[in-house]
Amino acid sequence: MRSMTHALRRHSLRLLTVLTMLIVVGNLAAATLCVNPRGRGGCKSSIAAAVAAASPGDTIQVEQGSYTGPVTITKSLSLIASPGARPSIDASRKSNGILVSGISTSPNPGVMNVIVSGFDIHDANFEGILVVNASNVTLLGNHVHDNNKSLDPSAAMCPNIPAFETSEAMDCGEGIHLMAVDHSFVIRNLVENNSGGILITDETGPTTANLVKENVVRDNGYACGITMASHPAANASGPIMAVNYGISHNVISHNDSHHNGLAIPGAGAGVGIFAPGPGSTNIANVVIGNELHDNGLPGVTMHNHASVPGAPPIYFGDNVIVGNHIYGNAADTEDAKTSGPTGINIYSLAPINGTVVAQNDIRDEAIAIAFNAPAGSTAVVHFNDFNGRFVGIDNIGSGSIDATNNWWDCPGGPIARCSRAIGNNISTTPALTRPFDLNYNW
Repeated sequence: MRSMTHALRRHSLRLLTVLTMLIVVGNLAAATLCVNPRGRGGCKSSIAAAVAAASPGDTIQVEQGSYTGPVTITKSLSLIASPGARPSIDASRKSNGILVSGISTSPNPGVMNVIVSGFDIHDANFEGILVVNASNVTLLGNHVHDNNKSLDPSAAMCPNIPAFETSEAMDCGEGIHLMAVDHSFVIRNLVENNSGGILITDETGPTTANLVKENVVRDNGYACGITMASHPAANASGPIMAVNYGISHNVISHNDSHHNGLAIPGAGAGVGIFAPGPGSTNIANVVIGNELHDNGLPGVTMHNHASVPGAPPIYFGDNVIVGNHIYGNAADTEDAKTSGPTGINIYSLAPINGTVVAQNDIRDEAIAIAFNAPAGSTAVVHFNDFNGRFVGIDNIGSGSIDATNNWWDCPGGPIARCSRAIGNNISTTPALTRPFDLNYNW
């Protein structure tokens, strides 16, 4: 833990120096405000006071110290730790550590061009960092931990969470939460010991084109490491089956997501992609180059739970899972059951098409890929390495899988002494005669 924190601090320091230079050069008219615990040298003594005094485009540098949350940002500004510092925001008995909010303009973004970098954020009732109805927000090099204090695991509830956060349940907001956010960046944060790690939802507007990259997300006990979940709209009225705003075109890249969802059985995947009910949209997202291991659900878990005749349609397709290392995860024990520990589980009661699973290295599982979807559903599964004598593909439902050109742990393809294919409607020929080698420099 100590070495990880020190490494994160060193790496963040270099990035913060670059960010500071870019801010100074790119916006000479903007001011730089400072914060230290005693307000010395013309600085503010609280981050909230500096934010209130700042004009759009200003930079706030925060020196080492412990500060009280919440910090609410509703204008363009850069909130960064001073070089070499790791200031903390203690959000004890508060809703959030940092709230970046443009919700007054929902469903459109009401705040943009915000940077939050270099902070230790902890002990909030709900999220450590909540970003809602915003565009071009960067969360860089923060340590977000031990939040979601209001979670009641026994009741699967998060009492008193704001009404605009629908369907939170065991999430309780998670460490970092993006809601109705577009073209934003969550990069090189350490997110640990929250209910869940990083949550991407759409209650107050569409969430699209965000990059979640090179984060370490671990030991979040009650939910997934990284979750993209289409939730009911906060302003929906009438029948519960209202159309959701939707999640699309997000990239989950080169994160290490492990030991999540282990506090209770079946609580969390490495990466979860969910379109749970009628009207949900979760499409065209990319999960690439991640280490997904030792989680309480399969490494990548995709669920849809309801397809009701006459209800609004579900859009749950064109998601891409490529180039990941997946190992040591658990079975899916809910309605999307798998018969053993599973690398990737794709489950939908509605037809699902356009899913691509390619170039993944999957090992130390009982099942590499499980697919359970109705007739008319399709998946494309190519150039994966099934490293172990387990089930490479288990087609549980009635959909079809193009599973040509995979490595089945031997040159003979999916046969008894190698990795196997179970179920109907699976095309496996031709098969690779040697491992694809994910690390090869093509």
